[in-house]
Amino acid sequence: MKNMTRILTLSNGYHIWTHTSNLGGKTKLLCLHGGPGDTHEVFERFGPELAALDIEVTMYDQLGSWYSDTPDWKDSAIRNKFLNEDYYLSEVDEVRQLLGYDHCYLAGHSWGGMLAMTYAASHQANLDGLIIISMIDNIADYLKRMKAIREAEFSPAENAFMLTVEKRQEWDNPHYRQLITHLYHQYINRRQPSPMQHQVDIQAKPVYNHFQGDNEFVVYGVLDDWDFSEQLATIQLPTLLMFADHETMPLATAERMEQRMPNAKLVVTPDSGHNHMVDNPDVFFTYLRNYFSDQLTDSTH
Repeated sequence: MKNMTRILTLSNGYHIWTHTSNLGGKTKLLCLHGGPGDTHEVFERFGPELAALDIEVTMYDQLGSWYSDTPDWKDSAIRNKFLNEDYYLSEVDEVRQLLGYDHCYLAGHSWGGMLAMTYAASHQANLDGLIIISMIDNIADYLKRMKAIREAEFSPAENAFMLTVEKRQEWDNPHYRQLITHLYHQYINRRQPSPMQHQVDIQAKPVYNHFQGDNEFVVYGVLDDWDFSEQLATIQLPTLLMFADHETMPLATAERMEQRMPNAKLVVTPDSGHNHMVDNPDVFFTYLRNYFSDQLTDSTH
């Protein structure tokens, strides 16, 4: 099936990189990457894996990320205008419309899952279904999980050291970086070396640092009090909740989400971290294809 890379010009004048696989597929899927400030890469296999189901898959790099335009983040007016959740939600809607997707499925991973569930709650008429990958509905539970992970992995002395470094924001401390790297290898990408490799770090640090902080195991950014748990039950769409058994997101919260959402199903990828589509693709994509097969079969009856 045909693939296409397109540059979309947004109404604000910035340009967004998109790539569509299986162009012309009857069913449309729009994918939102994580970070904030990461890239489309975790979705690169989605097109080939879903081709047999005639699903057109579009992924894109959000504003500030690798292949898309990067504003001048040193300009405070630009930061205030674009470095907020409302902007990135509006970007989802504009990208969807520019692609001509009157109706589509929406998939979001991590930060993208946050955007996906928030967008879905107010745009259900435009969506056929929702796929939330490794994102819970509030940050407080995430922070409890981070504390538990660190206590399980490191001694009390090492945990005290990490807290001291973080309080002083001495993020480049060599021993601190060594401990954080260990956590990434255990809970983010368990397959080592990770298949996702570049010659340089392509994460958009100004975006990531603003929203999250220095790394996945702290939240010092503006998302530290984010909470969507009360609105979650308003989402009526058939929803697939995809989590891993050895990742940063607490499974207990994912199970509660499944109970609170009217049409949600939780699946768990074994022996995988936060990027389980990379760690264990055979299981991950089996779950994803099963979801679409069930939805597409139901829609024909």
